[in-house]
This record gives sequence, structure tokens and C-alpha cells, in this order.
Amino acid sequence: MIRIRSSHAMVLALMTCAASTAAAQSPPADASAAAADAKHPTATVWIYPAIRGYGGVHPRPDVPSGIVPGAEYKVIADVVHGTSDHKQVLGSLTRLARIVNLFAYAGVPPAHVHVAAVIEGDAGFAALNNAAFRKRFNVDNPNLALLHELKAAGVDLMVCAQALAEVGLEDSDISPDVTVTLSALSDFAVYGARGYSYLQL
Repeated sequence: MIRIRSSHAMVLALMTCAASTAAAQSPPADASAAAADAKHPTATVWIYPAIRGYGGVHPRPDVPSGIVPGAEYKVIADVVHGTSDHKQVLGSLTRLARIVNLFAYAGVPPAHVHVAAVIEGDAGFAALNNAAFRKRFNVDNPNLALLHELKAAGVDLMVCAQALAEVGLEDSDISPDVTVTLSALSDFAVYGARGYSYLQL
């Protein structure tokens, strides 16, 4: 009987010890909730230092950017991806705005940021003025405000004359914020020769 009682007492002691250890290792309920909240913040901050309302930048001063504020940056963007929802601003144009906002956030002066963009392919219709856009899609062009903001920020916006001819559009159908050039193909070669980095959006 003494052995049975001793074994029973030992089992109880081991169970009590295990429970105490588990409790010590497990964080309190409040701590777990706080950790979950930290992983899933309720709101993400976006700023728009150059292009208002478009192409927001999430500030991350804790990670490297590689951007040197005193350097010169030249980008020629191929805005080629369109959308089937003509009521929405093109995501490719929003990303173009983010390029400008990123350099502004990094402290690069506007005079040191040279961005040009050729709007072509499925994205070409975004360059239409409102009358031409409405005639084709029966809705207002949602991209016009962004095109105006981009031009105001110093972005050279272009559309390919060859592409316009292929779909039966005239120069007069294009937004005044966009310049009609001879060809997207030659534009990329010309800007490349000037030291611009190619980026497809």
C-alpha cells in the first residue's frame, strides 16, 4: 500500500509540474491578442508626396532603398497593361505615379527625377480625351485626372501614332496632357540612348 500511495503521489506531482510548466511557457491571453494585432494592423499608412491621391507609398524608414537623394534618375516606362473595367483607373498608371512618389519620399529633388511614359497596347485607350473615351466605352474616362497630375509632376506622357492609326483614332481624340509621337518602338530607342532605364508597367 505504501508503494501504491507513493506512485500515486508521484503521478500527481508530475501532472502538477507539467501543468505549471505549460502555464509558464504559454503567454497570457492578452499577450497573444496583442501579438495577433501586431501581425495584422488595423490600418496601413500611405502617403502621396508628389502625385496627390494616386500611387501611394507605404513609409518604411527601417529598410534600405538604395536611392541616393543627390543622384539623377531617368526612367522610360512602357505603360502597356490595360483593363476590361473601363470605369476604373488603370493599375499601370497608378504604378507610374508610385514611381514618382517613391523618389519624392526618398528625398530626391524633382529636378533630378526624369520620368517619361509611352502609353500603348491595351493601355492606349486611357490617353483618350473624355469625349472620345465616352464615345467608345459609354463612360467617362477615369484616367484623366491622374494623367493631369502626372504631367503637372513633370512626367512626359506619350502615345504611339502607329497604334492610333491601327484602331482608327485621330490626334484630336487624345488628352491634351499626352503627346502623340511617331512610334513607341522608336521612343524606347531614343530614350534609351539618352540613358533612361526601361520599365514595363
